[in-house]
Amino acid sequence: MFLKLLAYPWAAPLLVALLALPLALLAHRVAALVLDRLTRSVPTLHATLLAIRRPAQFVLPLIALQLIWQAAPDDLRFIGNVRHLNGLLLIAAATWLAVQAVNGFAEGMVRQHPSDVRDNLQARRILTQARVLARTANSVLLVAGAALILMTFPGARQVGASLLASAGVIGIVAGLAAKPVFSNLIAGLQIALAQPIRIDDVLVVEGEWGRVEEITGTFVVLRIWDDRRLILPLTYFIEKPFQNWTRHDSQLLGSVFVYADYGMPLAPLRAEVERIVKAAPEWDGRFFNLRVTDTTERAMQIRVLCTAASSALAFDLRCTVREGLIGFMQREYPQFLPRMRIEADDGRPPAAAAAPAEPPRP
Repeated sequence: MFLKLLAYPWAAPLLVALLALPLALLAHRVAALVLDRLTRSVPTLHATLLAIRRPAQFVLPLIALQLIWQAAPDDLRFIGNVRHLNGLLLIAAATWLAVQAVNGFAEGMVRQHPSDVRDNLQARRILTQARVLARTANSVLLVAGAALILMTFPGARQVGASLLASAGVIGIVAGLAAKPVFSNLIAGLQIALAQPIRIDDVLVVEGEWGRVEEITGTFVVLRIWDDRRLILPLTYFIEKPFQNWTRHDSQLLGSVFVYADYGMPLAPLRAEVERIVKAAPEWDGRFFNLRVTDTTERAMQIRVLCTAASSALAFDLRCTVREGLIGFMQREYPQFLPRMRIEADDGRPPAAAAAPAEPPRP
């Protein structure tokens, strides 16, 4: 009975395949344990190996099977179909492994530079580069994997060649249709390398203030202060102007404007600003001042400058200073709050000029 089975044409390849599969899985297990121990001191490489452990469990057996099918006789029935199917699975698994390797490497880089610290400029720079470049590389790998799979089909190669040879117009139309895709791809590379924006940057775009929450391969998600989301294509940040409040550092100079009557003395205001700013926990201790920056026919414009470590703290500090100055003027100098005054020809207020004379007392 055993000899009859060995006489079957597929017996030898299948027997070798049954032996090769557990050996490949055992090799994967041993290699995973050894490399896990060797790479613990290199966090980025260790994260990459952890990410590719699952796809490698499929790649190694598929490689072993492909070698066995290639060594099998060419006249073996269905051997061509088996080789083709195994090749397709191997390409898909290898693409998966490559994508996971890129993601693992990017995640390892991000973990080495945590962004939950006060001065996280370098961490945000690396986070942006890692995320954008990883997504761009994944797109290229997926397209390459799909192209390799299609190239294994002779019919697909012939159809593609005939289309390229006889339908140049279709190629032009396809190129125009794919222009936004390639534009965003190139814009993603520019953003990753030049970094006009980064994750968690504070931007003013289209009149909206918000933080960069996510940068994908095609668009940027901006979280507005009231929890709305503004979605913009990557090309927007290459082609149009916008404000970046945290381009070089997160420190910011905030301004507060108040209006007062010309009779308002400035010395008490300066003293009150100094008291408010120095008592505010949001102030970073760098700078503050008070100046009269403009005048109108009715009031003078007073500007207060004060610094904070971040845009969020600067906003809170501005509100604190503004509220403190208004409260101070309401308590101490209510007569010098901005108001419209009308005087009579003799210089007296209209109410005094129109008041009747007090009758003589008996």
